[in-house]
Amino acid sequence: MEIAIFSPSSLFSEDDIPTCEDNAETQENYVERKHQFPGMELIIREFSFHQLNANLLWPGTFAFAEWLVQHRSCIEGRRTIELGSGTGALAIFLRKSYNLDITTSDYNDQEIEDNIAHNCKENEIPVVPHIKHTWGDKFPNSDPDWDLIIASDILLYVKQYANLIQTISFLLKSYKPRDRKPVSPTGKDENDGEVVLPWPAFLMSWRRRIGKEDESLFFNGCEKAGLEVKHIGSRVYCIRPIGNEKSETKT
Repeated sequence: MEIAIFSPSSLFSEDDIPTCEDNAETQENYVERKHQFPGMELIIREFSFHQLNANLLWPGTFAFAEWLVQHRSCIEGRRTIELGSGTGALAIFLRKSYNLDITTSDYNDQEIEDNIAHNCKENEIPVVPHIKHTWGDKFPNSDPDWDLIIASDILLYVKQYANLIQTISFLLKSYKPRDRKPVSPTGKDENDGEVVLPWPAFLMSWRRRIGKEDESLFFNGCEKAGLEVKHIGSRVYCIRPIGNEKSETKT
């Protein structure tokens, strides 16, 4: 994979050129890598290090992108927010491929937001809306209107499960639909059926290895919070408030 060190000189005017030391420090903080997504190549600037692992693209991102391409009916017409966006690569892919109405979100860190904005511009799309939110804290939007929440590889920190579930539960149970009718899924997957998601829904995928006990801890926590978890294939899970219309597979 080709690796290019980011040069920050284009971010400054001639009257505000950083010192050699500043340039060296910035180059050490970031790397730019080319990543293959279904049907396209994206150039993504990544942190060389980030205390909350917002620095790299994890395997779940690519696997989830493949799954969404095969089940594009799940995202067509949806207003979407991504949790734990990191570099913003998945959101950029979905916006670039399907013009998806998507908002990124991650830990309350200006560097993360700025880096996602940089990656949007680098890949020639408008900067997507971003929300700085630490899981478990009060959500900035008291009337969330995202009918689809997505995430990949976000189950690393077991101690954060309760906070993550609190955020997911709020977004699902406090959902306020906009004045528009849901778009019926129309795409077909490559198998026998069509996956149909409820409104709202949390769709997540991961490929990072976690213990069965940790996995059960998250799922049991969801159930205690009044959420139903359903495995819908290829380590992709749909989570919805209990009592909502269930996701199903039409045959």
